Amino acid sequence: MTEALIYDWNIVEPAVKAPGRRISFDDETLRDGLQSPSVSEPSVEKKLELLHLMNDLGIDTADIGLPGAGGTHAAGVERLAREIADKKLNIRANCAARTHRNDIIPIAEISQRAGIPIEACTFIGSSPVRFYAEDWTLEKLLQLTEEAVTFAVQQGLPVMYVTEDTTRANPETLRALYTAAIRCGAKALCVCDTVGHSTPDGARSVVRFVKSIIEEQGGGIRLDWHGHQDRGLGVINSIAAIEGGADQVHGSALGVGERVGNTPMDQLLVNLQLLGWIDRDLSALAEYCEAVSRATGVPIPANYPAVGRDAFRTGTGVHAAAVIKAHRKGQDWLADRVYSGVPAGLVGRRQEIEVGPMSGESNVIYWLESHGIEPTAERVSAVFALAKSAERVLTDEEIRGAALAAAATPSA
Repeated sequence: MTEALIYDWNIVEPAVKAPGRRISFDDETLRDGLQSPSVSEPSVEKKLELLHLMNDLGIDTADIGLPGAGGTHAAGVERLAREIADKKLNIRANCAARTHRNDIIPIAEISQRAGIPIEACTFIGSSPVRFYAEDWTLEKLLQLTEEAVTFAVQQGLPVMYVTEDTTRANPETLRALYTAAIRCGAKALCVCDTVGHSTPDGARSVVRFVKSIIEEQGGGIRLDWHGHQDRGLGVINSIAAIEGGADQVHGSALGVGERVGNTPMDQLLVNLQLLGWIDRDLSALAEYCEAVSRATGVPIPANYPAVGRDAFRTGTGVHAAAVIKAHRKGQDWLADRVYSGVPAGLVGRRQEIEVGPMSGESNVIYWLESHGIEPTAERVSAVFALAKSAERVLTDEEIRGAALAAAATPSA
């Protein structure tokens, strides 16, 4: 039916090619996401709830914090690690760490006490602007890289070596740093668009370049992409990075994070599902986003894709009429797509027909029928007149009140 009713220009001559391999996801909500200056720090109990929702969505790994910060933060990281172990969750843990043994030791200790492997995500700057601002030399960064990665491997930790600001770094600097990390035992490399500088072409190019370094060193190294939203390109950059060779992409719920945030994990999952690049049950996506919103105090805009209040609502007569006609045909599949590029059912939602100043009588009739009220001419006329005089979509109470106040046959 899809081929017959929807001509998909996205796949006629796709600029972005399907990867042909499994793509995994790393959730940064509980670490990078909480660096936003506008979020509230969730309690450990709320973090545990979010960890389970990530697991339910099939997200592969989660950054559960930077235990090198010490104190209650380190204790919270350990509680999350123990939850993964005790409840036998499928999601795997990783922790951020500067390229310094003082950040690596707490990860190793928590890993041993919890009884699960925890990937150490050792990060270091790489761009000329950082070199200049920090008075760094390449020799110094190579020394830090070699010492930190070697030490983490000696502690029995899997290592993801992360270069900050990769998308503004010189190729030979990246070659030197990544080669050193691989030779010291890193099992994953992460390309970071730390300040959201990249365009899709840039993301694809830098990932391909780093992939070539991995191949030069004999392969067998996972390649990650970590994107930010400063240009609003987080999702499309992640897609381009996958095309370039990334095996795992990072994101956070609702895109929470420093400045304007990280790649929105929810939007990334929806887009890759629609592209056919992944096959996941996304019915819990709205619950995941709503839980993050409650835990962090970050509101979900009404027009936010897929999980926003208005994502599948329409009060417009022409649009609603098409959806209603599809329902009349008894074809929910059709009703979910005739005026929606993202099927509501994909994320556990449904199409909603509202009544407002832009509505037609079909909106009123459909609303009354779906709420068990007989759509007599008097009721339809009363509700329609109220809608046309309103400045917004009517509430359920307003529609019901106008309909039942009209002289009409008793409700069904």
